[in-house]
Amino acid sequence: MRHHRVTALAMITLFGSAAFSVALADTTINFLHKWPEPENMAYFEPAVEAFETANPDIDVEMEAVADEPYKDKIRVLMASRQVPDVFFSWSGEFGKNFARGGRAYDITDYVYDGEWEKVFPEAALQPFKFEGRLYGVPINVDAKFMLYNTSVFEEHGIEVPETFDDLLAVCATLNEAGVVPINFGNQFPWAASHYIGEIIAKLVPNDVRTADYALTRPADELYTHTGYVEALTAFQQLNDEGCFNRGSNALTHPIARGSFLAGRGAMIYMQMVEFGRISGSPIDESGWDFFTLPAFSDGAGDPGIITGAPDGFMISSETENIDEAIQFLKFLTTPEQAKQYVDITGMTSSVKGAVTAENADERVLQGLKYLDAASGLALWLDTDMDARSTEVLLAGAQGIIGGTETPEGVMEEVRHTAKLVQQER
Repeated sequence: MRHHRVTALAMITLFGSAAFSVALADTTINFLHKWPEPENMAYFEPAVEAFETANPDIDVEMEAVADEPYKDKIRVLMASRQVPDVFFSWSGEFGKNFARGGRAYDITDYVYDGEWEKVFPEAALQPFKFEGRLYGVPINVDAKFMLYNTSVFEEHGIEVPETFDDLLAVCATLNEAGVVPINFGNQFPWAASHYIGEIIAKLVPNDVRTADYALTRPADELYTHTGYVEALTAFQQLNDEGCFNRGSNALTHPIARGSFLAGRGAMIYMQMVEFGRISGSPIDESGWDFFTLPAFSDGAGDPGIITGAPDGFMISSETENIDEAIQFLKFLTTPEQAKQYVDITGMTSSVKGAVTAENADERVLQGLKYLDAASGLALWLDTDMDARSTEVLLAGAQGIIGGTETPEGVMEEVRHTAKLVQQER
């Protein structure tokens, strides 16, 4: 049975007899995503209207909730079994958890229909798979880079660092010159997770790391590789050796980003989808460029990996409107819609050919080349690990910055929590 909304009811009485005319009912799709900002709704609102115009029998009820609140909202909806027909999900463990718990619809046969799968690079679909089946489609793909003020680097004779030790040396040079090396806001500790996630990927072998995140290693082996403590120690070095601005735990990422864009600071670790915010800012005038977070000379992980992931949409396993939900997602991922998505939001669409020299900055195109050349992607750590272990790790990262936690102590808590989660599965 479908959810219906009656759009019209007319009663006509003629010659003493009653006749009723009821308009055909619409199928209603509930659509929840995490982009309520005006620049993003400037795309989604017309897109929904265009879909409804092309499909007058389908009504889309859209709701948008910001990034951090979204995580709590979707978990509450999942627990109460009030899952929207179509909902946003990060890739990696965040989405796999919905598939594992039977909350997401297996859309493998719908996507791999001979045509729809051609729209996406397979690498963008892979992070939405669980046990070989597909549970989501990507709408964008993103990666994290270290942006730098080229004028500041030139003024102080600084070269782009090639190793992590080089990065620490750059920070020392900038500190001596009275320049904030890296603008950093960690009030919401997902910001720390991006540093830590990539550093872990460069210090822990990929097969060990992914098995730990999936909790498929034996309990007594979970998170025991020395690279985890080394990674948190490296993060601690960035803080203790003065790479970050003071009070980073009290600042949000947007505030830190604003300082960098205003020219107050030499570097910032920023997502490719944020590049569009630079246009017209002081840093745009003084000059900027970017590099990948440097690797470690003796790291046991993958030196060519970078942090990034596709974001996308899933369909509720309990939807009564699967065909209409699929139709809606196909519409959002057409080449025409994908190009509008890039044009309006500045995000990097996962649809092939949507990002071009006509609608994207040359450095966005360069970032996509980095993605293509990377040996792999370290998915956003706060969505790739299980939620409870992530909370422990990120709280620990704030404690490391505040001087109340040690890398060894944090990882001991992560191991303890991961074992409990593994036992409950």
